[in-house]
Amino acid sequence: MALERVQKILARAGLASRREAEEWIREGRVTVNGQVVSLGAKADPEKDAIKVDGKRVKLDSRLRYVLLYKPTGVVTTSEDPEGRTTVLDLVRTKVSERVFPVGRLDYHSEGLLLLTNDGELAYRLGHPRYGILREYLVKVKGLPDEKDVAKLKKGTVIEGKRVVPKEVQLVRTTPKQVNSWWRVVVGEGKTHEVREFFLRIGHPVQRLIRVGIGPLRDQKLKAGAFRDLTAEEVEALYRAVGLKPAKEARHGRTTGTGLHQKAGGVRAGKTYRGSAAGAGRSGHRQAGLKRKPSGHLA
Repeated sequence: MALERVQKILARAGLASRREAEEWIREGRVTVNGQVVSLGAKADPEKDAIKVDGKRVKLDSRLRYVLLYKPTGVVTTSEDPEGRTTVLDLVRTKVSERVFPVGRLDYHSEGLLLLTNDGELAYRLGHPRYGILREYLVKVKGLPDEKDVAKLKKGTVIEGKRVVPKEVQLVRTTPKQVNSWWRVVVGEGKTHEVREFFLRIGHPVQRLIRVGIGPLRDQKLKAGAFRDLTAEEVEALYRAVGLKPAKEARHGRTTGTGLHQKAGGVRAGKTYRGSAAGAGRSGHRQAGLKRKPSGHLA
């Protein structure tokens, strides 16, 4: 096998995203054949002994792609020092592969989240260079006027960089215009950016739902439920980030609702509930607002 960058190997092994793997290398936690490596080092995963914190890295040839509706009150991490329910807690009874969340969805937000052990795809989905858009339905306090909306569309400075939403659109108001629902599309993926947009015009967010990740949509997925992506959905993601779709056999999956090979009985397209410790306690309620693809939100 040809040499490849160590961070890509770690990402492909499903241990972390490529960015997280780069941090591990900078921290001196990664060795190749007993030698601590620096960022940019290459290795052959079939011949070299690659270790993280002294543990040998093993590549899993089965790639897994799980779409989860993250409820509120769940953290988007692999583990939480405070003992809170994580997104992995919701899927671990059905997902045996070491998947990790792609991007973040904060503790008080909900909606679609992709979990995978495909490090290269995860890296590209999270990098602004590849232009993957994320779509949200947002309930805010009050009803921003035209001046507020104009300011909103100009964006704001977050983490030292001006961030501008790709689209902002009023969906509907609540009775007596006490509050309002908005459709917001962003591309940067900055922490809390959508909440910051509205907070800075004086209309704090009351509820935030992610309804789209690039080409991915699922109007039927309920809070705490998850399913494997279909082959068509995986291929759509690959194309969206400029990757050539991998052969189906590599993923151990079938199209439609067929059983995955060695995938814990999860079916592509079939939904499963997360653990009772997660979605069951989140007290999720419907917004009275259908989550529709962008073409139907006008």
